[in-house]
Amino acid sequence: MKNAHRMSESNPNSSTKASETSLNDPETAAAQAGHETDALSLAQAELAELKAKSGELADQYLRAKAEAENARRRAEDEISKARKFAVESFADSLLPVLDSLEAGLAIKDASVEQIREGAQATLRQLTSALERNKVIAINPDAGTKFDPHHHQAISVVPSELEANTVVAVLQKGYSMAERVMRPALVTVAAPK
Repeated sequence: MKNAHRMSESNPNSSTKASETSLNDPETAAAQAGHETDALSLAQAELAELKAKSGELADQYLRAKAEAENARRRAEDEISKARKFAVESFADSLLPVLDSLEAGLAIKDASVEQIREGAQATLRQLTSALERNKVIAINPDAGTKFDPHHHQAISVVPSELEANTVVAVLQKGYSMAERVMRPALVTVAAPK
């Protein structure tokens, strides 16, 4: 008997065989199969839930992408319309000036004084039209400090004025909405 006990101690497979026998038991096998079925159905339910969530997120992404594209397209249309109507408004404000010039040229026997008065009236109309469209003249007074952002120095001349100040304006400059379209052409006082 001692030998049999030693054989079972020395043979570790003997206890494994006992546990295999219990696994082959129909009740244990059915319980294990039921447990595996529960785990499988749980995993399948979780997979279906994740697929639905993934589909929902993909749908939200596509909707957001389409909405962003539509917003970009609307913004481009609005910019295009703003440019178109800005030019239209500017042209509309110049039409009275055109009418005045045509009316002045239609007079065959105008005197020099009439031509001068007509030109002055037309210049006032043009100036008013430009100002309505935020085009402002840059016409610095003598003695104004030279500003390279608004003035372009044509020459430096000796003067009684302080150095680096405007002596005379040769041609007005213009800005539109605080952006210089053309700097004023000026002469500048030389350093003493």
